[in-house]
Amino acid sequence: MNSAAVGGCQNNNKGKKMKKFLMSLAAGSLALAVGFSAAIAQEEEEQSDPATPIELFACTYNEGQGPADLDAVVASFNDWADDHDVNDYSAWTLVPYYSSPEQEFDWLWLGGSPSAKVLGSLQDTWLAEGGKVQAEFDEVADCNVHANFAVLQFKKPAERADPDHIVVSFSDCNIADGVTFDDVAPALTAWADYRTGTGSTAGLYVFFPAYGGGGEEYDFKFVASYGNLAEQGADWDEYSAGGYAKAAELFDDKLDCDSSRVYLTTNRRMAADDDE
Repeated sequence: MNSAAVGGCQNNNKGKKMKKFLMSLAAGSLALAVGFSAAIAQEEEEQSDPATPIELFACTYNEGQGPADLDAVVASFNDWADDHDVNDYSAWTLVPYYSSPEQEFDWLWLGGSPSAKVLGSLQDTWLAEGGKVQAEFDEVADCNVHANFAVLQFKKPAERADPDHIVVSFSDCNIADGVTFDDVAPALTAWADYRTGTGSTAGLYVFFPAYGGGGEEYDFKFVASYGNLAEQGADWDEYSAGGYAKAAELFDDKLDCDSSRVYLTTNRRMAADDDE
């Protein structure tokens, strides 16, 4: 396995080309996935379901458009969501930081819901009544693909000093021949426990492709979240100093993962607390 990707550091994936992200925001049906709370958006909460549905989109700015224009349409979206009592929704925008030309987008929109039924209900409302705000999104960015993932959380992150701004990394992982995820899951749990023991602040997740892709060249995405780049760097240092040996012990002959893409992430909407 290339255990470095799980360590959040460099890799040796035998020359495997860094794979392009499959997702971009659907121009005609921006569902904006409700409530990524169980995965990243509300990282303080424990995940109660076996898997949480999330949507992940990507967009490229239209000519003459930029971050200020995105901020303006996000404000319109939040006004619309307030008017429609959208409370089971959290969303983030992700801007590439460590990346390559194969990340052919300017920003990602990521969101999720506590259940697929809640997500679908909010999609129905958006498709029926969100056309005006959708048109504003269409003016800002060119978007054409929409994908859905099932998320498992393996490590709860530390409390964030600035929860509105975090750092998120993605690696594509393939399970070795003759190995199943049932074989890999205990190793991921052990890795999460190891990271906890080293003082890591990371949240650790697995994203399984569900809808909107097809022909994926990976079995799942391994995702880590941090409060900032310094916290991510602390894990990098620990991995370089000896964590690589633990990763090799746990993952050799089980996984092959490519190098991580890293994004600077901004919260755009937060779901209401469960008790509100």
